[in-house]
Amino acid sequence: MRYVEQTTIDRSRDRVIAKFDNPENLAKWQEGLVSMTHLSGTPGQAGAKSKLVYQMGSRTIEMVEIIEENALPDRFVAIYEADGMWNRNENHFEETDEGNTEWSMLCEFRPSSLMLRVMATLMPGMFRKQTRQNMDAFRDFVENG
Repeated sequence: MRYVEQTTIDRSRDRVIAKFDNPENLAKWQEGLVSMTHLSGTPGQAGAKSKLVYQMGSRTIEMVEIIEENALPDRFVAIYEADGMWNRNENHFEETDEGNTEWSMLCEFRPSSLMLRVMATLMPGMFRKQTRQNMDAFRDFVENG
């Protein structure tokens, strides 16, 4: 399943990227993030791996982030792997004529567990909604601190 979400952030691209490219900011806008642990590679660069742990209600979800490409301020691509799921996010940042930032994210999900395949088939909007919530949370964090 592939889709694109986008939003406009009322801040300069330099300011947006400064917030986006700082791993210490993740917990400020990613709901449920408990920890991020660097595993290998040069942090923030292509090939780097980190373990992310999220608490979603009574469930703990662990995933590995693999940075595929860091060409910021223009583009950042990462793959996220967890039990039953593979997800690739391709982020693009463009400064508008007004000095704002247009952020678009191309998302590709490949569920491997039966439960996630069924959910992706019956409720594809659920994945898109989660992406939208994360993008809105980041936009709010950048604009309002």
